[in-house]
Amino acid sequence: MLRLYSIPVSLYSAKLRIALRHKGLAFEEIPPPGGYGSDEYKQTVPSGNIPAMVDGDLMLADSEAIAEYLEERHPAPSMLPGDAADRARLRERSRFHDTRLEPELRALFPHMPPRECPEAVAKRQGERLNARLAQLAMMLGPEAGTTLTLGDTGLPITFAWMDAFDGPLPLGLQWPEAVTAYRVRLAAHPAVRDELAAYAPAVADYVGR
Repeated sequence: MLRLYSIPVSLYSAKLRIALRHKGLAFEEIPPPGGYGSDEYKQTVPSGNIPAMVDGDLMLADSEAIAEYLEERHPAPSMLPGDAADRARLRERSRFHDTRLEPELRALFPHMPPRECPEAVAKRQGERLNARLAQLAMMLGPEAGTTLTLGDTGLPITFAWMDAFDGPLPLGLQWPEAVTAYRVRLAAHPAVRDELAAYAPAVADYVGR
């Protein structure tokens, strides 16, 4: 059985679990020894990243690297379908999430209540998130999300966080029609639906603390 080092609130652990659920792979989650970021954990996972996976003698960190490894080891059902160009576009979407959209969300975590968030910070990040959503809408074809791919697994988790933050913080998020339709298609996949349901308490606990 695969073992995952994870913590309940980790967005990237949830991203990886969607792929695991979709592929029907059994896994066990364990907390990082010594706690996330500890020197003890870095003796096992040098980068200190969450999630990390142990598969036999292999230890691998970074959700993207793990997902690509699992796709090669367990190719059915395929999460990188199509020809080389199609697969490149799926990887582009995944990188867009990891390097463009999610970092704009992450910038808000230190400002969530009960800590103070200056209005200027909320307005700035709301505008940046809206700009990223507009970019994403332009990247999505009409069939995006119909088949669940590695390009999709991070986005429903980040969308859930954006929903949770837009209320406690005055972000003024604007969801393009193409992104809203994409979210509906993603939510129809059992792996996405089940992960969002299982992950919701961690989001609610963080936002409500």
